[in-house]
Amino acid sequence: MDESELPPEERPVDVYLDLLRLRMDSEDYRLLLDVVQPVLRAIDQQRLAGLDLVLESGAPEDLPQEIRDEAALVIATAVTGRLDNQLVEIDVDGSDVRVVTDSVTAADPASLDRIAEHLRRRRHDTEELRGIAEASGLPTDF
Repeated sequence: MDESELPPEERPVDVYLDLLRLRMDSEDYRLLLDVVQPVLRAIDQQRLAGLDLVLESGAPEDLPQEIRDEAALVIATAVTGRLDNQLVEIDVDGSDVRVVTDSVTAADPASLDRIAEHLRRRRHDTEELRGIAEASGLPTDF
């Protein structure tokens, strides 16, 4: 289903949240809303540039992985307007990284390999920058 199939007053993210509300335990749904509402407000107000979208940094430490996964899918639906987003795990140098992508990319091993390579390069660049910062006496917690 895509946005063109929805009534004009419905946003894909609202449809997705309604489906989750029906499917999830009430307490889990409340936790999910606590995590995604600030991000959804920022998207609505077009203030994404200064917002950290890494769920691990803004979410409570004990937030279940299922809630984190659903939060990532809700945010992806809000950003893309698509309801076919999928969460996939990609092995990057021996550790699994969760990535949200569209269903076509999720089903294409070559595309997933390209994503993994991009993540490897990014991880390498981050470690190089961290080393430069440390050698320069600058903070390394980026």
